[in-house]
Amino acid sequence: MTEFIPPGTRFVDLPSPFPMKRGGALHGARVAFETWGTLEASRGNAILIVTGLSPDAHAASTGDDPSPGWWEPMLGPGKPIDTDRWFVVCVNSLGSCKGSTGPASIDPATGAPYRLSFPELSIEDGADAAAHVVRALGITRLACVIGNSMGGMTALSLLARHPGLARTHINICGAARALPFSIAIRSLQREAIRLDPHWNGGDYDDSRYPESGMRMARKLGVITYRSALEWDGRFGRVRLESDRRDDEDPFGLEFEVESYLEGHARRFVRRFDPNCYLYLSRSMDWFDIGDSIGGSTEAGLAALPIERALAIGVQTDILFPLQQQQQIAEGLRAGGVDAAFLPLESPQGHDAFLVDIERFGPAVGGFLASL
Repeated sequence: MTEFIPPGTRFVDLPSPFPMKRGGALHGARVAFETWGTLEASRGNAILIVTGLSPDAHAASTGDDPSPGWWEPMLGPGKPIDTDRWFVVCVNSLGSCKGSTGPASIDPATGAPYRLSFPELSIEDGADAAAHVVRALGITRLACVIGNSMGGMTALSLLARHPGLARTHINICGAARALPFSIAIRSLQREAIRLDPHWNGGDYDDSRYPESGMRMARKLGVITYRSALEWDGRFGRVRLESDRRDDEDPFGLEFEVESYLEGHARRFVRRFDPNCYLYLSRSMDWFDIGDSIGGSTEAGLAALPIERALAIGVQTDILFPLQQQQQIAEGLRAGGVDAAFLPLESPQGHDAFLVDIERFGPAVGGFLASL
């Protein structure tokens, strides 16, 4: 059980107890965050970024941590999210293992890791935790909340549960509810972890660790994060050189694409806690913004009290398909929000917002420049 905390991380303590949507409460919990730029005296230039499942709060380099962040090309002086103008806060999701309290954290009641005694985690819990960080920094109203992937869900929940906390919203490859295909993929990922004998009901350590399950879960994820178009263009049917193949294994790695998935998975498995992965994955399956008002998804979107929004999607995204971002924009417009929908033609699938800055940068930067 290990937490992986970037060196520039700061923390906000959550109220104790911190009630969870599906029951139970956390005591002595915290949320990890980082900031960039300068907060104006009026505190009106603040932007909040809420992330996908695996990123930490280190979205870009800082003086305390000069290493590149997961969104380095997008965030900084003169970049699309221009820190010469904006004060930017990025939080690590509640339930993660990157500094915020989660299943890998120590339960103060027992002195041992929570493991599966951690309360059931919902997207709404992450939204409440992020809102608390914003207010703890003395910010009463954000200029914009930006959510990527799972963070798009968290951002919508924050807008619903904390009306007035943000003026505008950018939803990037996000969704207002989980669709069956995404639920099915995440279910298989969780099953791969739980069927690994070393998972041991969530009770594992570094010497007995569910590495095979995590590798399979990550490979399934990576396959859905990109598109068939990119896989074909990037790897084709290129085979590995003979010195990179295990000729003793008749079903071993043979193609470059297999080697890529294996390498990607091995880099990930010891850098993310399996129980945290399970909790965060399931929180997405449960989410539907309609639950915020006890109605339909569309009615939940129409009830969100913001001024403007931009929903960006990618035509090759199979995990959070384009119609989900269109649904967000249309639902917000039904409630009187000035909401735009922007479909992009990137070949890079769901992960395009991380790598295709040439397309995403002008869209995000243009929206923020107009505020």
